[in-house]
Amino acid sequence: MTSSITRRALVLLPLALLSGCNMVVMNASGDVARQQGQLIVASTLLMLLIIVPVIALTLLFAWRYRQNNKTAKYEPDWDHSTMLELVIWGAPLLIIIALGLLTWISTHLLDPYRPLQRIDENRPIQSEIKPLEVQVVALDWKWLFIYPEQGIATVNELVTPVDVPVRFKITASNVMNSFYIPALAGQIYAMPGMDTTLNAVMNKPGVYDGFSANYSGVGFSHMRFKYHGVSDADFTAWVAKTRAAGGDLSRASYLALEKPSVAEPVRHYGKVAPALYKAIVNRCVDPDAVCMDQMMAADNARAAKSVVKREGAHPGVEAPASGITGNPQSTVPSSDAPSSQPTNPMKSHHDRAH
Repeated sequence: MTSSITRRALVLLPLALLSGCNMVVMNASGDVARQQGQLIVASTLLMLLIIVPVIALTLLFAWRYRQNNKTAKYEPDWDHSTMLELVIWGAPLLIIIALGLLTWISTHLLDPYRPLQRIDENRPIQSEIKPLEVQVVALDWKWLFIYPEQGIATVNELVTPVDVPVRFKITASNVMNSFYIPALAGQIYAMPGMDTTLNAVMNKPGVYDGFSANYSGVGFSHMRFKYHGVSDADFTAWVAKTRAAGGDLSRASYLALEKPSVAEPVRHYGKVAPALYKAIVNRCVDPDAVCMDQMMAADNARAAKSVVKREGAHPGVEAPASGITGNPQSTVPSSDAPSSQPTNPMKSHHDRAH
């Protein structure tokens, strides 16, 4: 009696554990994440077309050809069956082809850099609708969200209106992280000195979890935030409230915020320094640091001049196309340059942080 109860408990234990799971990936509220969940289901079903028959046939053969089954047909000289070979090789080949086509199509349709074509499966995006841009910066160990059009910023709180396409521009201050909101879309990496893009849309109001899906140090487990999907009216009211109550995210305050901290509370900034995100990407928030784009432009110009000098300024000899003439610093728009001239060209933002 006891052993029977134990067996039943062991059978029901996985179901009890699964009952507490939040299957947000398979029941997402955002259209992109929903399509990704459907892709997982379709891929799994295609693979089960092989897995289930193989498991069933394994059990069938073990039962049919057991030692005490004297009625099983014994054929010691059998070695080939054309029909069996066609089934063994043909079925997996067809499934691999189907999986390849499904993956290829979905990879292009769900490309995070690809602008959205629809709000959901029943509503295409109208040409006049402009995506809301949110600039995301992964700090140690917190998230900074900058709304360039609204002129505000937040720490560890993300708010967007539902049924409005959102274009996330994502980078990191120091260590590589992974920006992930399971209910909205798949994860995408945030890397220092690089700018990645994620296009997504939320279709249902609610509060959702966001976090880093890439280990980045001691404060990684606390690198979480709440994502609020709200109505247009609520978003407008939230922006106005943030502008009124928030502080000033200047370059100096960003450098202070950038320092490592764990379990950072939610913060709001009602004003953001111009071109702050571009300075973060180019590693030149500090006025003493040289921006990466300026440094690369100067290197490109020096390389072009070196080629001209080496080859000689003869007719018909052209330098590599660099798009730079004269002083490379003059090719960088004034709005993209640091707030003051650098005093130490070899000093970088990364060196200062460490």
